[in-house]
Amino acid sequence: MGLSLTRNRLMAAVAAAVLFAAPGAMAEEDHETKEAWRLFVADHTEPVVRAIDFESGRELGRYDIKGYAALTASASGQIVFAAQSGADVIHAIKTGIDFSDHGEHRDLEVSDPALLPVTFDGKRPGHVVPHDDHVILFYDRGDKAEIVDEADILKGRAEKRTVDTIKPHHGVAVTMGRYVLVSVPNTEIETKPDELPPRIGLRVIDEKGEQVGDIAKCTDLHGEATSARLVAFGCKEGVLVARPGGTEGPKLTMLAYPESLPKGYTGTLLGGKVMQFFLGNYGEDKIVLIDPDSEEPYRLVELPTRRVDFILDPANPRNAYILTEDGELHVLDVIKGGIVRKMTVTEPYSKDGHWRDPRPRLAVADGQIAITDPRHSIVRVVDAETLKEARTIPVEGQPFTIVAVGGSGASH
Repeated sequence: MGLSLTRNRLMAAVAAAVLFAAPGAMAEEDHETKEAWRLFVADHTEPVVRAIDFESGRELGRYDIKGYAALTASASGQIVFAAQSGADVIHAIKTGIDFSDHGEHRDLEVSDPALLPVTFDGKRPGHVVPHDDHVILFYDRGDKAEIVDEADILKGRAEKRTVDTIKPHHGVAVTMGRYVLVSVPNTEIETKPDELPPRIGLRVIDEKGEQVGDIAKCTDLHGEATSARLVAFGCKEGVLVARPGGTEGPKLTMLAYPESLPKGYTGTLLGGKVMQFFLGNYGEDKIVLIDPDSEEPYRLVELPTRRVDFILDPANPRNAYILTEDGELHVLDVIKGGIVRKMTVTEPYSKDGHWRDPRPRLAVADGQIAITDPRHSIVRVVDAETLKEARTIPVEGQPFTIVAVGGSGASH
């Protein structure tokens, strides 16, 4: 069931990805190849983000910010955004990794990372959603989301397109062509001063700021991801999928959870880049593979203990990595639809306690998995094939949230 019905299509997608990569690889024989990878790590307790050279482990920069930061890389990898919900600000860090596409190959320029002069102020910034050449910033305690071009940010400008979010709520906004998909809060209930209203659905906004069509039901909407041309949102009823709809705007379809699934729902989603699929949590100790074009779109995978973090491998589209609270790292083959190997990589980190307690987080760089270990002030580097620890990178303080940017390209 689920993805097993579409295995041939996914295998074809992997083959096509390799096939289309080959001409670029051949063309680059005429150029010197350069490779660079960098980690950006936010501390759990101190308001600081560090830039680290992945190969040497050397700290390239230390950036003082204002509060606890959730990190998100832009679609191009040129910027890392540090959203500080407790300090009402988002900082932007230039990664110094810049790829430019030349058809048969891409060039790579490497420069020093730097904290950019532009900041984004708003009450309790939450979701930061990169999309193509821009980013969408959502402010939970404001009544707005902002769309900002990445090129402007790199130039030190912050020209914004503002989207009305009706009422402060913990929501999200995503662009789809000239339209914006925006979460909808429940405006009919009273909330305490320290609480935000629940989400009840999703609406489509055109470039004039006007709603297109009806609000699509999506109770407790949380989590979004993009895969190919589709955008998915986690709901209590199922996963809501938005598809491009031409001049009439995006089409919204609910993939209801089947009765065969145990009680639960999805609140965190990841989207495949080479293959069209989504990976989501299903409660705390299960995950689901989602193929929106299948008659049976859900494939459930049970975990031995609760999930701490999970991530897709951008270079190997078959692989997803899941860290569970017992310290085991699991490799999920998204085509087979099951765990294919596992290894203990950290001490146990319980999910009990505060949701923001320091726990490991994952990033993928150069065929390796970088795992923050805040208890020991290190980043563990694990080989993606063997799952054996290759080395550790000492990081001062309590390394927590992490993103990796980089790759290879031609150097002229």
